[in-house]
Amino acid sequence: MNRAVFLDRDGVLNQPIIRNRKPYPPSSVAETIIVPEASTALIRLKQHGFLLIVVTNQPDVGRGTCTREDVEAINTFLSAMLPLDDFFVCYHDDEAGCECRKPRPGLLIEAAAKHNISLETSYLVGDRWRDIDAGATAGCKTILIDYSYNEQSSTFPPDVNVFSLSKAVDWILEQEGISAE
Repeated sequence: MNRAVFLDRDGVLNQPIIRNRKPYPPSSVAETIIVPEASTALIRLKQHGFLLIVVTNQPDVGRGTCTREDVEAINTFLSAMLPLDDFFVCYHDDEAGCECRKPRPGLLIEAAAKHNISLETSYLVGDRWRDIDAGATAGCKTILIDYSYNEQSSTFPPDVNVFSLSKAVDWILEQEGISAE
């Protein structure tokens, strides 16, 4: 079975738009700024055989404030710039009660089935409580990139708190017994 690092999109791969200490996704490619260390960090994971799978909630589509085409354009842009293997997107708002919206683990379970991924030997990197709860529920080790957002805490504590994607990758590789490069 494959090992994967599941990555939230906004706040992990690209910079979120912050309003009142709360993160929001960019609404277009023009607003999308890739996290400076993302390419180098992700290449390190790829060199050690990890699949890189994006799992992202995009409820603004369900709310009608953004289109599916806008989200897909941002995903296409990120795919062109970063060594990502696949995207799994929930377009619903909480009211839909779907299984794919994080904190539920549906996106991870779907990705695991498609790519023959062992969830127990995989990791999830996120910047919000929903990410951590989804990863923990799915059985992954979880890494919180802690930006001190003004929101609730996760039900499950992350395995580690870090302050950047590079530090998350360092921790993953350390867990795998791979020395820093």
